[in-house]
Amino acid sequence: MDLFDKITKNWGPLGKWSRMGHGYFFFPKLEGRISNKMIFKGEEMLVWSANNYLGLADHPEVRKADADAAAEYGMASPMGSRMMSGNTDFHEQLEAELSDFVGKEKTILLNYGYQGMVSAIDCLVDRHDVIVYDSESHACIVDGVRLHQGKRFVYPHNNIENLEKQLARAKAITDETNGGILVITEGVFGMAGDLSKLKEITALKSKFNFRLFVDDAHGFGTMGKTGAGTGEHHGVQDQVDIYFGTFAKAMASIGAFISSEADIIGYLRYNSRSQIYAKTLPMPLVIGALKRLELLRTKPELRENLWKITNALQDGLRKEGFDLGNTESCVTPVYISGGLPEASNLIVDLRQNHKIFCSIVVYPVVPKDTIMLRVIPTAIHTLENVEYTVEAFKSIKKKLKAGLYSKKEMAVGITGDQL
Repeated sequence: MDLFDKITKNWGPLGKWSRMGHGYFFFPKLEGRISNKMIFKGEEMLVWSANNYLGLADHPEVRKADADAAAEYGMASPMGSRMMSGNTDFHEQLEAELSDFVGKEKTILLNYGYQGMVSAIDCLVDRHDVIVYDSESHACIVDGVRLHQGKRFVYPHNNIENLEKQLARAKAITDETNGGILVITEGVFGMAGDLSKLKEITALKSKFNFRLFVDDAHGFGTMGKTGAGTGEHHGVQDQVDIYFGTFAKAMASIGAFISSEADIIGYLRYNSRSQIYAKTLPMPLVIGALKRLELLRTKPELRENLWKITNALQDGLRKEGFDLGNTESCVTPVYISGGLPEASNLIVDLRQNHKIFCSIVVYPVVPKDTIMLRVIPTAIHTLENVEYTVEAFKSIKKKLKAGLYSKKEMAVGITGDQL
């Protein structure tokens, strides 16, 4: 078979819906300044779909720092990879301040979180080592694990009893290969919003002698007394051996970082292919990240308001009988019954009749036979926004129970866009 023939016959689990939903369900265009209200298809929407947790995307101090840095340095500076010609005092300052904030010895900046995670996993282990990871780990972890040439074991989500079994299997192998064990999990699971059982996981370290790698993309800046993450929240940050955070969530920017012991970060600096063979983070992103980190440290009211909105939203939805699963974070999943036709018609109703924009999540992002509306509260939402949204969800729940969404034709050709 010709390669292109095979591809055009099967666009995959998401791609098969592209002609129905491109521009509406997939690749929608939200316009205007990033805020709690933006423009979608010419109409103002109350937006619950941006990971702008602390509201820093349009913060005046942040915008000024970004603009001033862009005006002085442009987006090209510095040129080259960090190792060759792309290192600056600002890059090193940001790494030092991040290390201090999350309580680790050293930090390495990453161009992108996804890319950095895949590369870090590839870099840290060899064929003698064993990886043990949570079944609901983010796609970047799964892709990184796929590169591993040694054994890898997965344990059911947050199942500590099964984790111990997998660790016993891993130890039996590494006793023979003289390798090590790397356990990988998320701090906050970005779809379901629940937290990794870090206390229970770290309690197993003395028995199985493993190192713990935590992807805290959604926990950095939102969890813990100071916002230092899920490890701080659980009181075990010192037991997290490798801490990963991203600038794409609470910091509302681009880039990521890994913090750990000095020798481990030094090793990553000289061996991580995604950083050695890629251009360094541009100066405006680095200087902008310094300003964002400053605000994260010095303005706890941003995080306090985020949680005020989060608690009000989640309490309101639960009071109305919505299933939010086991979320313990700002991530607010709303699970609904029915199939894709019901879910798509429901989303159309929310956007066209209630002017509310939230995302629909389907397989392969979540397991098969799961339909989820993903609602993301931020510090710039208001209690009035919450009240309005809860009332709108009450309305769609009544229609869902009455079967009104399933009686309609599936929402096809909404935009008329053709690929």
